[in-house]
Amino acid sequence: MKSFLNEDFLLETKPAQRLYHEYAAGLPIIDYHCHLPPDEIAGDINFENLTRLWLFGDHYKWRAMRANGINEAYITGNKSDWQKFEAWAATVPYTLRNPLYHWTHLELQRYFGIHELLSPSTARKIYDECNEKLHSPEFSVRNLIKNRNVEVLCTTDDPLDNLSHHKKIKNDAYSVKVLPAFRPDKAMQADDIQALNSYINQLETILGSDICDLDTYLEALKQRHNYFAANGCSLSDHGLEQLYSASYTEQEIRTIFLKLRSEKVLSHDDVIKFKSAMLYHFSVWDHEKGWVQQYHLGALRDNNTRALKGAGPNTGYDSIGDFSQARPLSKFLNRLAAEGKLTKTIFYNLNPADNELIASMAGNFNDGSIAGKIQFGSAWWFLDQKDGMTKQLNTLSNMGLLSRMVGMLTDSRSFLSYPRHEYFRRILCNLFGNDIESGELPADMEWTGKVVQDICYYNAKHYFDFDKTK
Repeated sequence: MKSFLNEDFLLETKPAQRLYHEYAAGLPIIDYHCHLPPDEIAGDINFENLTRLWLFGDHYKWRAMRANGINEAYITGNKSDWQKFEAWAATVPYTLRNPLYHWTHLELQRYFGIHELLSPSTARKIYDECNEKLHSPEFSVRNLIKNRNVEVLCTTDDPLDNLSHHKKIKNDAYSVKVLPAFRPDKAMQADDIQALNSYINQLETILGSDICDLDTYLEALKQRHNYFAANGCSLSDHGLEQLYSASYTEQEIRTIFLKLRSEKVLSHDDVIKFKSAMLYHFSVWDHEKGWVQQYHLGALRDNNTRALKGAGPNTGYDSIGDFSQARPLSKFLNRLAAEGKLTKTIFYNLNPADNELIASMAGNFNDGSIAGKIQFGSAWWFLDQKDGMTKQLNTLSNMGLLSRMVGMLTDSRSFLSYPRHEYFRRILCNLFGNDIESGELPADMEWTGKVVQDICYYNAKHYFDFDKTK
């Protein structure tokens, strides 16, 4: 029986162990999509305690605590930081076989050198020990990032952001490259006319010019796209239920825009056409600049309206959706490809039933211009665990070229999430190692090791080419 979280954790065979320890473990991390707050990186803050670092904003943990019968006051409510941590510590022993059990103890080990299991009996000792370390300069957020050998990280930023925090980080000559990513979802949310009009009004204020029609709106957003590019951005990102690719005419979109600016009710078809048009324009701009565009597909958000009123959005009330993906995705990509305007693209899928769909669709639009131009991205959100990662890797292996995958990302709001890359790398090496052990792959460790290194680091380095960013 192996000990828990030993050096060969998740590595079932000798080839897997060799692949991980000799080829994967020491590679730098390129975290090309995360939700880390750039203001906290710019300020290089030290968190007051482990609760504020570890539990604030972590809806994975919040969902587990609710499932364990913890009152909301100890989750997002008004209980003290210690009481919230104590409630989490009481939950952890019940997370056996949930990925949180692995992640929790990996993070305690990798950042704090703590090998004890978190439970009610160890909570006070672990909390105090971690808090003492958190107050030292070595545990500022910039050092937490450097601690895990991060080379590049890309935040997720609204077009209205002035990117002042990114500018400060760059001017400070921080050794980790921290870059923005363009997330214009709020600029196309025509299903909430009041929110969209407020957004457009803010855009007018930022640019100091009136937005009176569709053309001036697109020009204003294009200016923000240019501004992001001038500040090192080379990626966009969208979080969507599905791709929007309805047929429309430009005159229809002009009329829809005037209707929404007049706060007139839009039909469902109007909303879908507007979103389709905006997505198209964003994609064209991405292509013009050679950016990578990312699409996170399949989340059904804000399901529990009563809970949402109390805790707000992004607090753990989202789930996997069963949206139609194939035809909209095909139509969207086909239009861009036919016009010669399809840039490098990554799709992240949330519904495991759509894994093969997404992987096979990506293969339709690779054009030989660059290896892995259209990517079936790493397992996302609810699938970001051992079983989900394994299924994604196997699907990509069967339907495309795993060897050209751009690897893992955190997609996280936590500065302690970088062991997710280690988790991914161990699972990846285990898959290759097991195939070597069973005779399904040749025992060519040098070549297989190179493929592992490419997936873990070099493919992303070449695909995104962040060395060219300003």
